[in-house]
Amino acid sequence: SYDVEVELQDVDLDRSFLCGYLKISGLTDEFPVLTTFFEAEVVGLQHSFITGKWDANEQTDREHWGKFNAFSRFANDLRLVRTQLDPARSDHVFMRWKEHFLVPDHRIVSIAGASFAGFYYICYKRETAAIEGYYFHQSSEMFQSLRMHHVTQHSSAEFKFR
Repeated sequence: SYDVEVELQDVDLDRSFLCGYLKISGLTDEFPVLTTFFEAEVVGLQHSFITGKWDANEQTDREHWGKFNAFSRFANDLRLVRTQLDPARSDHVFMRWKEHFLVPDHRIVSIAGASFAGFYYICYKRETAAIEGYYFHQSSEMFQSLRMHHVTQHSSAEFKFR
């Protein structure tokens, strides 16, 4: 088990898009804190449950989306009639999170003991502000899970003038 933090940078449900930083602590010795930039496809208005890339096929999609209880009502229609699911109004928001590069050094393409070559199947439950996810990459252990909940941060702004 590792400490994971997500910091959203942009959320645009009209474009079925969001992006941010995924920070994992304690995964590797070389990078005690590993931060990656990710982009998300939000299932609904522009994206169906079918991934169609990143080495995922329809069977992979069924197996991973099927891990979420809230998915059961969509299980017979992976292609999704777009009007069935509006992420702005739904209690459950389904997404795919794809990590693109390491922050701050985007030139690092691989790290021993870690992989950001795959992507996460994500379900956000609005009522509880909980995130559940499953990582997929053909060369990785199946169904590595991610479970997070919102933590309110209390901070104050600090400014220094020179």
